[in-house]
Amino acid sequence: MARPPNAAPSSGGGRKPLIQKLLKTPKIPFAVALLFADAILVFLIITYVPYTKIDWDAYMSQVSGFTGGERDYSKLKGDTGPLVYPAGFLYIYSAIHYITGGDVYPAQILFGFLYVVNLAMVLFIYVKTDVVPWWALCLLSISKRVHSIFVLRLFNDCFATTLFHASLVSFLYQKWHLGLIIFSGAVSIKMNVLLFAPPLLLLLLKAMDILGVISALAGAALVQILLGMPFLLSYPIEYISRAFNLGRVFIHFWSVNFKFVPEPVFVSKGFALGLLAAHLILLAIFAHYRWCRHEGGVFSVLHSKLVQMKLKTAHLSSFQLKPNLNSNRVLRTEHIATTMFIGNFIGIVCARSLHYQFYSWYFYSLPYLLWRTPFPSWLRLILFAAVEFCWNIYPSNSYSSMLLLFAHVIILGGLWSAPPEYPYADDTSHKRANLKMKAT
Repeated sequence: MARPPNAAPSSGGGRKPLIQKLLKTPKIPFAVALLFADAILVFLIITYVPYTKIDWDAYMSQVSGFTGGERDYSKLKGDTGPLVYPAGFLYIYSAIHYITGGDVYPAQILFGFLYVVNLAMVLFIYVKTDVVPWWALCLLSISKRVHSIFVLRLFNDCFATTLFHASLVSFLYQKWHLGLIIFSGAVSIKMNVLLFAPPLLLLLLKAMDILGVISALAGAALVQILLGMPFLLSYPIEYISRAFNLGRVFIHFWSVNFKFVPEPVFVSKGFALGLLAAHLILLAIFAHYRWCRHEGGVFSVLHSKLVQMKLKTAHLSSFQLKPNLNSNRVLRTEHIATTMFIGNFIGIVCARSLHYQFYSWYFYSLPYLLWRTPFPSWLRLILFAAVEFCWNIYPSNSYSSMLLLFAHVIILGGLWSAPPEYPYADDTSHKRANLKMKAT
């Protein structure tokens, strides 16, 4: 019997366009295949590569004090010294201790799953933003050091990085309040996530009105208060001074990026203040001349938000409704990811000391950043290989740290020389221009 004209097409006919679409856009199937392949690699690493004992015993000692009822942060210590992470770290590793009994092998399996979940989110971000070509996604899975950080060292950086990527996914979907809550959770595990805070604040100002920004930040602050409540109610000074200590001096031997600097200079206050000044200046320059270029600069963005708030206040006080006063605009996913990744990378370039586990702070953004530069692909791959090479030299030396700094500066220079992208998703002419630039 012939099928009526209005009948729905058969399931077989619906599969063909899907297959054709996947063949035309290989990024999605390639990302899925890469994820499965890397999951197998992680399993093999856990099975055959010996575990490296570094901080795990210290973590377990600190957790044991917490689960034993100790709430004075100055008394929570381990083999490597006192506890210096916020309360979220204790909750995460207390749960791990409960699940694994403190044994390393089951913890490695748990971290293996964490690695795969983190990589899945990163691949989703890369597919969503569509900046990096499909074949370059494999760069996200070839780092020896990052695999080691996750499944052979079991650092808390892994949880902080994973939660940050979860928050970034929320930001890409304009879920700013939810993203801030997840972001604050990442900060509660390790403070390095605050390197993303300056570009994130700028994005919040561009995406929401001032009241929206205040409410989102209040939600993030509430997370910190709730997580730290057991310590804030008992020993608040000890908790705040140790969990949020920004003035720690790291050991020169472990520095991967400034090993060529003499130790007396490295530990000096002047060197730290100089790097902090460079960090703030670079953030200000990028924010004004790159991230807010199309709005007329940072001060123009702030002025427009203040004017918007005054107009809303005036109309509310006069009981007039003005629906078109809401000038919040949807930010493009590429602009969100680019701003966040560059802001963090500036902090990495200006960090006084990068330890080996700190590579996870920015590794997953490296391919994205390299493809945001105007460099040819061969130079991008060389820079990626140079950075990876430096992070796999142990112990680091003057030459490897100079090469790493040189590669970082070259990448940052490329990001500066790239034309700033249009930040909003409501202008088709700029969309076409960006697509044309992407194609070339």
